[in-house]
Amino acid sequence: MVFMAVPAAFAVEPVKISREDTALNLTATTEVYANQGEAFQVSTAAGADGIRRRIEVRSATEGHQGDWAVFALANVSDEQLERVIVAPHFRLVGSKLFWPDLGSQRISAITPSEGFALDRLPSPDSDVFRITLNPGSVITFVAELSSPDLPQLYLWEPNAYKDTVNSFTLYRGIVLGISGLLAVFLTILFVVKGTSMLPAAAALAWAVLAYVCVDFGFLEKLISITSGDQKIWRASAEVALASSLVIFLFTYLNLNRWHTHLSYVTFAWIIGLGLLFGVAIYDPSIAAGIARISFALTASAGIVLIVYLGLNRYDRAILLVPAWALILVWLFGAWLTVTGRLDNDIIQPALGGGLVLIVLLIGFTVMQHAFAGGAYSQGLFSDLERQALALTGSGDTVFDWDVARDRVVTTPDISSRLGLEPGTMHGPVRNWVPRLHPDDRDRFRATLDVLLEHRKGRLNHEFRIRAEDGHFHWLKIRARPVVGATGEVIRCVGTIIDVTEQKNSIDRLLADALHDNLTGLPNRQLFLDRLQSVLAIAPSSGVKPTVMSIDIDRYKHVNDALGIAAGDNILIALTRRLRRLLRPQDTLARLSGDQFGLILVSENDPVKVADFADAISKAIMVPINFAGREIILTASIGLASYVDQQAHASDLLADAELAMYRAKRAGGNRVEPFRPAFRNNGADRLQLETDLRRAIDRKELSMAYQPIIRLSDGEIAGFEALMRWEHPKRGQIPAMEFIPVAEMSGMIGALGAFALEKSCTDLMAWENLTGELPIFLSVNVSSAQLLNSELCNDVRSALSKTQCKPERLKLELTESVVMENPEQARLVLDKLKDMGLSLALDDFGTGYSSLAYLTRFPFDTIKLDKALLNDDMGDKRGIMLRSVISMAREMDMQVVAEGIEAAEDVAELSRLGCAFGQSYLFGAPMSPDSILRLLKERFPQQKRA
Repeated sequence: MVFMAVPAAFAVEPVKISREDTALNLTATTEVYANQGEAFQVSTAAGADGIRRRIEVRSATEGHQGDWAVFALANVSDEQLERVIVAPHFRLVGSKLFWPDLGSQRISAITPSEGFALDRLPSPDSDVFRITLNPGSVITFVAELSSPDLPQLYLWEPNAYKDTVNSFTLYRGIVLGISGLLAVFLTILFVVKGTSMLPAAAALAWAVLAYVCVDFGFLEKLISITSGDQKIWRASAEVALASSLVIFLFTYLNLNRWHTHLSYVTFAWIIGLGLLFGVAIYDPSIAAGIARISFALTASAGIVLIVYLGLNRYDRAILLVPAWALILVWLFGAWLTVTGRLDNDIIQPALGGGLVLIVLLIGFTVMQHAFAGGAYSQGLFSDLERQALALTGSGDTVFDWDVARDRVVTTPDISSRLGLEPGTMHGPVRNWVPRLHPDDRDRFRATLDVLLEHRKGRLNHEFRIRAEDGHFHWLKIRARPVVGATGEVIRCVGTIIDVTEQKNSIDRLLADALHDNLTGLPNRQLFLDRLQSVLAIAPSSGVKPTVMSIDIDRYKHVNDALGIAAGDNILIALTRRLRRLLRPQDTLARLSGDQFGLILVSENDPVKVADFADAISKAIMVPINFAGREIILTASIGLASYVDQQAHASDLLADAELAMYRAKRAGGNRVEPFRPAFRNNGADRLQLETDLRRAIDRKELSMAYQPIIRLSDGEIAGFEALMRWEHPKRGQIPAMEFIPVAEMSGMIGALGAFALEKSCTDLMAWENLTGELPIFLSVNVSSAQLLNSELCNDVRSALSKTQCKPERLKLELTESVVMENPEQARLVLDKLKDMGLSLALDDFGTGYSSLAYLTRFPFDTIKLDKALLNDDMGDKRGIMLRSVISMAREMDMQVVAEGIEAAEDVAELSRLGCAFGQSYLFGAPMSPDSILRLLKERFPQQKRA
């Protein structure tokens, strides 16, 4: 039973050996058995008598894992053979990329089927056993394995094995010597030179030296290490090699100058590789596998960076191409080796030598770049050389005038810059004069004459010179005279700079400061300056200028419909039309976006001035074809004529603008002469704006509420909140008068917030005194509020402060308000609807009345304008009302009719399905106290106990 429990193996075929076989690879013919226990049985190979025997081998070491290898040898010669069996501890071939095999002791002992256990020969990097084979003997060998992997097993003739070891030792010594010299040499260069690329190259050289020392077994000769320690050292060497390559690539290519994120990525990469040194202590295979992957990724990223930077003419990248190509070749060979595709004994030491060759080539590259420039890179040049380098770097042209021979030479030749034949500008200085601008010739000659006469000073002169294409270049010459022994000027040497771009930039800035960029017309500042000049000479010259302010009607709608580019093209077209009507002494300017100003000096007769204004209006009304569309524009024109000798330009323009605003308020498309009464109207508007700013603080604003009645039973369904202003001097001012002022002055936001909060406060106050009421409250919203992003915040703030439920609040908006900016309106209305508020479309039937708005916007109520209830419509009124109300009911929308004047209208609207009505027939707007009394009367059952 014990015999049956012992693992057994079948016999293997023997490898035949003759006297001529000096080296045989037994790896393929050796069978490995894992986890077989401490006792192992095997059938031997058939001997000369053909008999197979069964032997049992027991482990000779403690803690054996039960891994065994079996092979058989047959001496087919007629003499005794001496051989050695060699199993290397580490072999790069087939070591794998992930979780690589980093080497260890392979064989603890070998037991033959005949005789005693084999003797182990001393060897630091292999397991070596001596065997003796008698003539004609067939012996089966059982090897007790220290690890389950046996990468290679060789049978050597002792002298051949010794010669091979000696030859590899010589090669390894040479490679180690070169690697060490490279590391020391690059380190010395770093100390001497101090550039950042040298320490990076030296670090790579030291990493290669460390790898070669471990791979060639040199480290074991320096310190005593075990097979387990060898794995740690080998993994650490591979991590150091991968880390130093990343550092060298980043430092040499100076990647931090190209992108900051590359620095962060590289730093994180190096930190990660640095942590692998700690991982190597606990699991060397994982650390070595990650290091090998990092090396491959670095080589791949390096070739991408080198190609990209090389295409951008970065000299460092171009110099690194040969070395990196060698790295890629080495990487390909290493991949073939570790994956087992390339299998021979030479490849491992060859790859070590390849690393040294790579470092050698990188060292040459680094030195070539570090020492480029010779003496200049060390600052070993004279002051004259330094000045010459500075002059060359500035790109200026050297001007050299030999006064004695009257010969001018420029270096480089300025003739080519002017498009002339080479040497055209060389020769006597008088050859320059014909090409100078006529306004600069006398000044140029006078400047040179003064320089020669005074024999000192500096020449600093700007002039224009004509190029071959006819354009003038601005040149700036800065030079100083050179005085000879006789005290006379013998030369004049300096530099010439082309300052054409600077001059053009200055001219453009001056033009932009006084002219409109789009049309090229004078702006408001230049317009007022010219008008003031005309007014200054008016008393003595008899000129009576007329100022016109021209504003294009509905220009904003053109911009909104066609885009800003189309609007700009239309302004340019209008500018060309108006210019054709002017005479040379008249001035046309663009004062603002769609407002033009005109100074008419060519006509003094009032009749002709009026005719000229009509001609302008008609010119603007001529259709403009744009993108297949015909656009017809009109203008509001204000006139202000010179009557007061003390008039100022700004006052006259202000009068014309007041007249223009009066024309716009009258509907546009008209010419309005200025009248002094317009100033009072403007002053009243300013005073009204000032008073309105104080009205909120003084509590002059209040809210009135008009009932909204349910037509079916006559009960109160809600109220519309209306703002009232009780002015301390003027009394009650209607909302239609101060609301436009608030919108134009930017106060509408504050008024809207006041209306919302006051309305919600009053509603909650009524309920506190009467109990919860089945009513809603409607508050009007203006266009300025709707287009302001703060509307939602104002509503949310009012509801939060008053604890009013959002479903009790209804916001009313007119169709014209929504259409000022449909997209913005839709976004704001959707937000309000999501908050739980109701939305009503006010004055339905007076604006666009597009049915698309009822589906596009989240309205739940429409308010019919009183114009739809007008009896003047005759029979069509009933058809119109029936259609609108039926459509609203089909869309689950409520209908409120405004302006109901008679009980018959109430009956008709109720019969048609209109739910609510609002007009003076049901009640005028009332104060909050009056509303409270009304609610107590109409809803007595709601009162609290």
